[in-house]
Amino acid sequence: MFVVHHTGQPDAARPTRPGNGGSGVSRTKRSALLALSSIPLIMTLGNSMLIPVLPAIRRKLELTPLQTSLIITVFSVMAILFIPPAGWLSDRIGRKRVILPCLALAGIGGAVCTAAVIWLKQPYPYLLAGRILQGIGAAGAAPIVMPLVGDLFRSKEQVSEGLGLIETSNTFGKVLSPIIGSVLALLVWYAPFAAIPVFAAIAVLLVALLVKAPAKPEKPQPLRAFLRTLRRIFRQKGRWLFAVFALGGLGMFILFASLVHLSDDLEDRLGLSGVWKGAVLALPLAVLCTASYVTGKLIGERKRRMKVIAAAGFALSACATGACAAADGIWLQLALFSTAGLGIGAALPCLDAFITEGIDEAHRGTVGSFYSSMRFMGVALGPPAASLLGRPDADPLFWCLSGAGAVSALVAWLAIRPGEPNPRVYTGPRLVGRPSPGR
Repeated sequence: MFVVHHTGQPDAARPTRPGNGGSGVSRTKRSALLALSSIPLIMTLGNSMLIPVLPAIRRKLELTPLQTSLIITVFSVMAILFIPPAGWLSDRIGRKRVILPCLALAGIGGAVCTAAVIWLKQPYPYLLAGRILQGIGAAGAAPIVMPLVGDLFRSKEQVSEGLGLIETSNTFGKVLSPIIGSVLALLVWYAPFAAIPVFAAIAVLLVALLVKAPAKPEKPQPLRAFLRTLRRIFRQKGRWLFAVFALGGLGMFILFASLVHLSDDLEDRLGLSGVWKGAVLALPLAVLCTASYVTGKLIGERKRRMKVIAAAGFALSACATGACAAADGIWLQLALFSTAGLGIGAALPCLDAFITEGIDEAHRGTVGSFYSSMRFMGVALGPPAASLLGRPDADPLFWCLSGAGAVSALVAWLAIRPGEPNPRVYTGPRLVGRPSPGR
């Protein structure tokens, strides 16, 4: 089992203020939490709400399915590249100093996309440029929220409460994004692009006015020492860390490829559009989010249970997506995609917990940034796979998704070994090892 040693000294307990329900969290920090919770919501909307609009974009701009999928992909590729440097930079100059300009950059990217489709005869290259700016902005905003919550609060209970609110916001973003995107598209097909600057401006104002970033208690590591630390962490824990990274990417690949394919099918085969299409697309996401919530409550710190649930969840997604090849009718496919969402939703909290429980607190943010990048890689690859393998016959796509799920189940079962004796955990200048308590 992974053993986590916390090197920092525990903070003194803060006195509880009246009217805070005994949580010890002041109104100021609750306001800061609400402001920060807007960031993952907005960033999720900025990507996922485009999925139901992709067929309309393809028709209006006369694009190929592959060109259309790149609108999602370039956003994710930029996030992959810039999440780790943004996390490193936030450790050195402060979280808020990175978040605010990146939120503004995401808004500028949305404005570029909107201006391109309104005023230019050939807007596609500029549309991609705007999405690149959005992806860079997302990389420097959403992933930094989690460590900033840890900076703001003293006790583990307060941190857990804050992270719960952030995750809830992210969950709502996932479920609501197809519906909001479809509603906006009823006004005009490019309205989801135009909404991004508005959402980003709101987030900038909320963070600037309500979030008071704490001073860093200690000087961050120099770059060379930082890289040396990373090498030692991956040398000690690379086997299971790389497995978790791969599983996060494969899970997002299955999810986004399924959603893009389903979006096209709902419009092409059923003529479904608008709010109803968004509501149907939200169903697999609602199942995923519910499964994530329930699993997060069940797993606790039980590493073996996490492993079993993760492997079983990916196996379920493999069976469900493979069964789509024999499914007769899109509604049965919807039920199977929702079943796959159930499996992925059950697996993802386990992967998150492996990172949280298996990495020392001082290095958890950095390692988590690599994990976030790998998840974005899955998001980047899913739409092109759906466009290339899903037409005219979708069976190759279904078998590809099923294979990804089966490989994920095997990796989760074989490469993650929480019961290994005498794990060695890098906690700073020295390596500490002791026998696992064996849950």
